[in-house]
Amino acid sequence: MQRPLRNHYLFTFCFLLSCLLLVSNTLVAQSETEIDSASFYKKQRDSILASQYDISDLIGRIIHPKRKKKRSSKRSPITLMPNIAYNPTIGGQIGVKAVAGKVLGDPKTTTMSIAATSASITTKNIMVFYISHNVFTPNNKLNFQGAFALVKMVALDAGLGMTPYGKWNNEEEEMLANPEHKKYGAKYNAFTFNEKVYKKVADDLFLGAGLAFDLRRKITSSGPNGNITPNTIYTEKHGFAPDSYNSNGLLLNMQYTTRDNPNRPYKGIYSDIGLRWNTTLLGSSKSAVQLTTDFRKYFSVSQSDPAHVLAFWYWGSYKLGGVLPYFDLPGTGRDAAVRTGRGYTIGYFKGISFAYAETEYRFPILKNRFLSGAAFFNLQSASDELGTKLFERWQPGGGAGLRVLFNKATRTNLCLDYAIGKYGSRGFFLGLNEAF
Repeated sequence: MQRPLRNHYLFTFCFLLSCLLLVSNTLVAQSETEIDSASFYKKQRDSILASQYDISDLIGRIIHPKRKKKRSSKRSPITLMPNIAYNPTIGGQIGVKAVAGKVLGDPKTTTMSIAATSASITTKNIMVFYISHNVFTPNNKLNFQGAFALVKMVALDAGLGMTPYGKWNNEEEEMLANPEHKKYGAKYNAFTFNEKVYKKVADDLFLGAGLAFDLRRKITSSGPNGNITPNTIYTEKHGFAPDSYNSNGLLLNMQYTTRDNPNRPYKGIYSDIGLRWNTTLLGSSKSAVQLTTDFRKYFSVSQSDPAHVLAFWYWGSYKLGGVLPYFDLPGTGRDAAVRTGRGYTIGYFKGISFAYAETEYRFPILKNRFLSGAAFFNLQSASDELGTKLFERWQPGGGAGLRVLFNKATRTNLCLDYAIGKYGSRGFFLGLNEAF
């Protein structure tokens, strides 16, 4: 009886030992496979980057023309450069800018984190200092988005909405609607701070919350009729102080993103739906509730070269309740990156609610990616307080541009665009990274 029992234990021990060795070998094999996979991914990425050519390569060639080119993909994740820009809103700009991009986890499961800071002054005496960031922790468990800005602003104003002739009842309403798109001037100092924290709740899906503070001081405006402007009419009508106000609120957002790169995506989706509640509890001048939508889709249209991309963008802001100050109304260039509406100055169109749609085709010009091109077309729509509804009237804009590869490791491009709008609006737009 004891012999069969000993044989049973011996058999069981041998079986368990075999299973343990099998599992151990499997785990080792899996670990080696993961290492091989990560190594293959890095080698593939290094090979792609080594075949590309950016500003640092050009500077190196100028400084050391006889040095043999090394097929190295190494590049600092930080790009430091003069902040040279131009558009019809700001005129010419000079300053210093730093842009950083780095993956803080496994590149296959972690989106690249980006950050930027700049200090600049323009020929129109606009002064800007800002810091912004979009940071993803390993495996995208958390996403931090935010910005801080100090601005001395000089702006052009063209009234409220897109009201057609005949909808106003008096001279003030006509001036506010500004159907002839007369140019009014405005100046103010602005302080902006916002921060949102998103938590990953499912694959590529995030829920977030945060705070936003927008303070405007020393507001002045002028135009053909002296100090009576669309701003002063709207401000007096809604009971805001004429020279200063606050828009401070709580943020709730839901985000879904599958973009392969935040600077210049080749594929994927980015979408964000948010609620902003400006409340006097946080020092806001008046209460207001806004719904915002941001949807972007990228299609690579070439199997042989993914840099041929057709990109779509829809951005909207809709009033659900309350009232916003005049210069905080949604409109041209009022998105977070101030990139909507190429062809017009910032705030050229604005409304109680606002919608914006754009499509852009991006394509490489040189095989090494140093030069690329883009062609784009956009539409804007705004509602007003005189009966014109959102989507009732649209205003177009469009143009084309050149891209110069600034940092191939982060797909950072210098973008040079010429865009045209209606009412004689047109201009040259120079900036860093794609509009969307």
